[in-house]
Amino acid sequence: MYHHAIVFLPLLGAILAGIIALAGARARFPGKGPVAGAEDATADHGAHHGGPGVHGGAVIHSSHHEEETHEPAAVGSRTAELITTTLLLICMILSWIAFVDVGFYHHDMRIPVFTWMTAGDLNVEWSLRIDTLTAVMLVVVNTVSAFVHLYSIGYMNEDPYRPRFFAYLSMFTFAMLMLVTADNLVQLYFGWEGVGLASYLLIGFWYHKPEANAAAIKAFIVNRVGDFGFALGIFAVFMLTGAIDFDTVFAQAPSLTGKTINFFGWQVDALTITCLFLFMGAMGKSAQFLLHTWLPDAMEGPTPVSALIHAATMVTAGVFMVARLSPLFELAPNAQMFVTLIGATTALFAATIGLVQNDIKRIVAYSTCSQLGYMFVAMGVGAYSVGMFHLFTHAFFKALLFLGSGSVIHAMHHEQDIRNMGGLKDRIPYTYVVMLIGTLALTGFPLTAGYFSKDAVIEAAFVGTNPMALYAFICTVAAAMLTSFYSWRLIFKTFHGEPHDRKHWKDAHESPMVMLIPLGFLAAGSVLAGLPFKEIFAGHGVEGFFRESLTFAKSNHVLEEMHHVPLQIAILPTVMMAIGFVIAWHFYIRRPDIPVELARQQPLLYQFLLNKWYFDELYDLIFVKPTKWLGRLLWKSGDGWLIDGFGPDGVSARVLDVTRNVVRLQTGYLYHYAFAMLIGAAAFITWFMFAAGTR
Repeated sequence: MYHHAIVFLPLLGAILAGIIALAGARARFPGKGPVAGAEDATADHGAHHGGPGVHGGAVIHSSHHEEETHEPAAVGSRTAELITTTLLLICMILSWIAFVDVGFYHHDMRIPVFTWMTAGDLNVEWSLRIDTLTAVMLVVVNTVSAFVHLYSIGYMNEDPYRPRFFAYLSMFTFAMLMLVTADNLVQLYFGWEGVGLASYLLIGFWYHKPEANAAAIKAFIVNRVGDFGFALGIFAVFMLTGAIDFDTVFAQAPSLTGKTINFFGWQVDALTITCLFLFMGAMGKSAQFLLHTWLPDAMEGPTPVSALIHAATMVTAGVFMVARLSPLFELAPNAQMFVTLIGATTALFAATIGLVQNDIKRIVAYSTCSQLGYMFVAMGVGAYSVGMFHLFTHAFFKALLFLGSGSVIHAMHHEQDIRNMGGLKDRIPYTYVVMLIGTLALTGFPLTAGYFSKDAVIEAAFVGTNPMALYAFICTVAAAMLTSFYSWRLIFKTFHGEPHDRKHWKDAHESPMVMLIPLGFLAAGSVLAGLPFKEIFAGHGVEGFFRESLTFAKSNHVLEEMHHVPLQIAILPTVMMAIGFVIAWHFYIRRPDIPVELARQQPLLYQFLLNKWYFDELYDLIFVKPTKWLGRLLWKSGDGWLIDGFGPDGVSARVLDVTRNVVRLQTGYLYHYAFAMLIGAAAFITWFMFAAGTR
């Protein structure tokens, strides 16, 4: 069946590209392992070019800049690109077929693959769950991944390690596909950790950059915090139901209402604490408030990686997980309230930071944080299909914005600071147009995809009965204006006005066609993914489309009430979008001196936002420094002084000291030995005399 192909073709591509990467490494460094050879090559290359800044075959322009390589490409690079990209394009086509087949013809299915593990009451079957929710995610993941693969052929053209890069990309896609087709929580956790591993490898792909290594480690560690909570949630589900497959868990969920469990001496509602643990995992993966710090730093990876992480894989995993477990969350209103609170806070918080960022990719990254907050608001108020609608549309315009930013970076010779750009609309008009389309969709311009999905989220928050719904409505409306402002700020400072770097501006040129074609398709998706799908995601056809894959028992009134909101509420997001545009135009086109003056007059506020609310510094003070202090204490005092000083190492050291001193008695002079014998004989006679006298 073609469903197997959708899931396992990316794995096949990853394996083949990985074999090519290993073969290329051995061909380049015969007689050495790939890692040792790569290290030798980087050392030789750095020595050849002389001095710092050149390492691993790449010229490092700055800590924020993309890489420019001069090393010859690995053997088989073109083959690896073609294999992985072709397989993903096939998966994309099959995913759209599955979307129509499952969503409209109701051909849901559960496909057993094999028995994974059995231990006591725990029985884990590896099965593919193909329902409408899965079909939506298959389209999102494989469509974006296919275009990212195609785009990467041009973008990574000068990188000598392309087979490894494409192997990681395909592995990333496979892990996400395993996550969205999971039929039980353990299988879902496998995909969950798989995307975490792949993101670590891709963020740190340019491992010779300290910043890339630090960003990869940060993403991995922050996600471990969330994943710990997610694992506890899975344990709690198994403890309460004795099962981990979704059908059994969902069937037993209503019987858990009102039950309590002991949690550190407190009797807490079982479903509430379970859902909170599960959502903790979503907070880490989807970079929500408090666990968001890894996502902006993930920009150290190549731009196609950023597009894949932000649009289709990794960050959407948390939203999908909450939607998949909607039967549990629907029975835990307090947990839903917390989801709404975190989502609304993230939407506004990330938007405020995006106002003053200067790195083109970080601005788009913070918009991802903010838009994920919108999705969780919809989930929190019970409009799960609306949250999935925004995930669906967001994938197209967010991938477009990231890949468009990559085209700008490519044109500007790896420059990423928008303060050093300007006037690029005349040099790269195609990129300018597609970035405009992506920005219009992100800000919710009428008839674009973002207009339908974002407005639906805000309307759902307005009619929601959740105690946090009003707070969420205010935050999302305010975030709509801020999103419009920073999005148009990016466009105006990048493409309009006078060029700030004339040398690079003169050399700027459009990207190759292999990079422009994906931009065109994603631009079309940023418009067409809205209106044609509005009815099945947020209209009257929702229940017929999603059926049992989502819960509508109590939340259906939200979807119904959304169609009766007052006109002033319906047009409010559009008004806020227009206000944000006008302010940005006034600040950066008509009076560009105003932002500079504002930053001068409000230095504390400016630095507060520029430094991302000082969360990194705060976490460094609360967690990193105490952990380092404790580690150093245990190392120096515990291991070094106590264990080594008084343990086996200390005993052996004292034995060496004693023997070293005893050795000094062996001088080799005969009179020394005769004198010692005389002393010994005198001592023996003395002892014998005294011993005899006491008897």
